[in-house]
Amino acid sequence: MSDKLRLSLIQPEILWESIELNLSHFTELLTRVDPATEVVILPEMFSTGFTMQALKMAEGFEGKTFNWMREMAAQFNYALTGSFIFTENTNVFNRLVWMNPSGEYYTYDKRHLFSMGGEKDHYSCGNSRILINYKNWKILPLICYDLRFPVWSRNSDGYDILLYVANWPAVRSYAWNCLLRARAIENQSYVVAVNRIGKDGEGVEYIGESMILDPKGFPMNEVIEKKEMIIFKIIDLQELKDFRKKFPVSADADKFMLID
Repeated sequence: MSDKLRLSLIQPEILWESIELNLSHFTELLTRVDPATEVVILPEMFSTGFTMQALKMAEGFEGKTFNWMREMAAQFNYALTGSFIFTENTNVFNRLVWMNPSGEYYTYDKRHLFSMGGEKDHYSCGNSRILINYKNWKILPLICYDLRFPVWSRNSDGYDILLYVANWPAVRSYAWNCLLRARAIENQSYVVAVNRIGKDGEGVEYIGESMILDPKGFPMNEVIEKKEMIIFKIIDLQELKDFRKKFPVSADADKFMLID
């Protein structure tokens, strides 16, 4: 199996609370993805935008967004991931779905809900991480506000990629850039971060700045603001292993236990 992984990050504008229109738009964007792509990453709440209309917009496993992800992953033969508003057992989650081409899937529910934006009042939080194994890579998926909490992001289980899907506002762009670099450096992993552009229905502006960072914290792509685009990049697992072997920071790390 190859040590290379081919990623496509979609940095889109998202239409407010319009599931069908957003899915139609993403369907068109997927036709422009490099055919060599093995994983496509979409932003947080990609089918609605970051809305607090949780009950109104929530879907389940039989909903349009989940079925669209399964159909697109199978049609294009790559893994597809992003988060959307999901209801299960009377709870509503900001849930990331990782969909393999085979139809096998994994889910992660956002742990840290953005209380200042009302998210904690409308959504239930997750309580566990998930490690995805895909094509010889270990991937930890997290969502937006999780970025601010380094303990939750800590590389305690040997992941190779720390993945963030986000609706991160332009006003906090400096924090986005600093924290992504910090997470890459402290965890000695690739960091893949996808953000949206445009304004949402509450007037909040987003400028994108989606990026892939190497384990030293350097962006591997040109970081672009305010432009809908697809970023294609190949990352190398052997290069990551060589760096960790040469500079084994984790051997000196503190041991800790997370208490809920």
